[in-house]
This record gives sequence, C-alpha cells and structure tokens, in this order.
Amino acid sequence: MTQNELYELLDQKQIKYEITQHVPVFTIEEMLEAKIPNPEIIAKNLFVRDDKKRNYYLISVKEKRVVNLKEFQAQFATRRLSFASERDLSEILGLYKGAVTPFGLLNDRNKIVQFYIDKEFSHGKIGIHPLENTATIWINTQDLIALIKEHGNSVTEF
Repeated sequence: MTQNELYELLDQKQIKYEITQHVPVFTIEEMLEAKIPNPEIIAKNLFVRDDKKRNYYLISVKEKRVVNLKEFQAQFATRRLSFASERDLSEILGLYKGAVTPFGLLNDRNKIVQFYIDKEFSHGKIGIHPLENTATIWINTQDLIALIKEHGNSVTEF
C-alpha cells in the first residue's frame, strides 16, 4: 500500500484525519526538532521480533515513554526480543527505517505482526507517519485500532 492508497482507504471508510507535511524525519528526536504540531500525541514506533524470528511485534507508545524490551517480554510472556532487521521491516510491513508506523500493518499480508499500543492514546488522537516519513497524519486512535483489527492483526492496549 502506498501513501496515496492509504488516504483513499481512509476516505472510503470515512475516517477523519489531518496531515502535516514536513521534512523527512528518521527519529522521534528529529520529529521534535522539526517542530511538528501536537508533540504530546506523536507516537514512537518500535518493530521487534523474538529470538526465533517466529513472532513480530509493533509497539506504539507516546514519545516520552521508554520501552524496556526485557520488561515487555516479561509482561507479555514473549521469548527474548530484539529489533527486527531492515529487511524484515521492508518485507513484512513494506516500510523503511525511519518510517515505521502502525499503518504498515495494512501491508502485513500474513497478519503475523501483533500490535501493542500505549493505552495513553486510547481516548484521543495519535500522530503517526502515513507510510512515509515526510508527513504525519493525525487520526482518532480508536479508528486506527478498528482499521488494524479489520485487517486481521491482533491489537493489545497496554
């Protein structure tokens, strides 16, 4: 799925969103330096896998939240976790480093990636990349969750 196809899908499903175009940003720090609006609802997205490369997880948290993979592993009874490779990111989610986004789950043909989202986003909007790191899209979190569930990926709020 491309960025334009994503916008078409959101329009077709009548999901409201706003877009902020900006310079390419590859890290949450660069997003903050770019003075993108609403920094308090920008998501930090981590794509990780277990040590056997059998289970993949996309973790989206508020930008200030620190994710300790050992604590995540203990909390959700996973095998040892590490960051997935750029190859896995490309092959599974159709994304590149610096553009990780929950919308990449719509490219997960086999629905193998489990999505974990910070419960702090539950009752408002979230700011995430629309498959490219040259824009941020602002969308209601519950609309995002519904879209991902409809696609077939599991979603856990934590």
